[in-house]
Amino acid sequence: MNAVETDSYTVPTRYWHALDDGRIQCDVCPRACKLHDGQRGLCFVRANDGKGIVLTTYGRSSGFCIDPIEKKPLNHFLPGTPVLSFGTAGCNLACKFCQNWDISKSREIDTLGSAATPEKLARVAKESGCRSIAFTYNDPTIFLEYAVDVAQACHEEGVKTVAVTAGYICPEPRMEFYQFMDAANVDLKAFTEQFYKEITGSHLQPVLDTLVYLKHETPVWLELTNLIIPGKNDSDEELNRMTEWVVENLGPNVPMHFTAFHPDWKMRDIPATPPATLKRAREIALKNGVNFAYTGNVHNISGDTTFCSHCGAELIVRDWYIINEWRLVEGGKCPECGTICPGVFEEEPGTWGARRLPVRINTVANLGT
Repeated sequence: MNAVETDSYTVPTRYWHALDDGRIQCDVCPRACKLHDGQRGLCFVRANDGKGIVLTTYGRSSGFCIDPIEKKPLNHFLPGTPVLSFGTAGCNLACKFCQNWDISKSREIDTLGSAATPEKLARVAKESGCRSIAFTYNDPTIFLEYAVDVAQACHEEGVKTVAVTAGYICPEPRMEFYQFMDAANVDLKAFTEQFYKEITGSHLQPVLDTLVYLKHETPVWLELTNLIIPGKNDSDEELNRMTEWVVENLGPNVPMHFTAFHPDWKMRDIPATPPATLKRAREIALKNGVNFAYTGNVHNISGDTTFCSHCGAELIVRDWYIINEWRLVEGGKCPECGTICPGVFEEEPGTWGARRLPVRINTVANLGT
């Protein structure tokens, strides 16, 4: 019996193929779930309805919030501007440390309390004064069809698009998805296959492939996040190998954010990351040639600040998500030596600050910029 409900939120998808044994394989991510009629994939939102793979959450969200763009985190993409953030339910990874587990690990469609068409989301973002919209909270890979339609609608309204993702996606859907993204923050969770396999239920190489693709085959602005977990991915040896790989394969100008873990989901027995560990990770990155290394989830003005990669001058001084000083000139140059700071900058930063504003999608008024 077909256990997949058919409603207005269920739509057919493109990335799948039938197997000889009667099952259907989902081809969106490297997990390659092989599903019998009525079965759902690990992500929970893609399912076999007997005819193919369907997305069961098109047009539904777990909530909307206007955030500072630096919270994604993106420090070199329209600094100081507001971004409309939203996600759905489910995830294609199984991270034991997930810090959005109530959304990404949800097996209840009732989690999705808000509904919005792509066109409505685009209008809400524009009317709210948001310069961009972020697919976040859970991974947009699993709601690719909805994300792509939202992105196209946003571009028609002059709103840019941001993917916050683990980068665990197959090559063909990856090409489609990222042609509609303006920026991405990819979570490089560790730099060992053992960590990816045992703690996230996935593999490292597909993520590295996505990073190389983004950097060398797309115009998408790219930044990386590495959540540092004590005793799991915080050794000098691993941090050295990871940052050396980034410089060699992506170049020195891809910003890296080293962020603090806090106990959650199935790893509540692990202590929070000490600030000293983040400082050490940042120093290792800088030593290995990463030009822009940041710390996150801790208070560290130096770790929040953008410095000129040539002369070391302060370019953007931040305190958490608040920009205290903006010294870029001519759309992104250092005022001291004239070196261009890589990124997507305008003449002046936004003034959104550190506000986090939940949004009821049906009652939006103009909120300014």
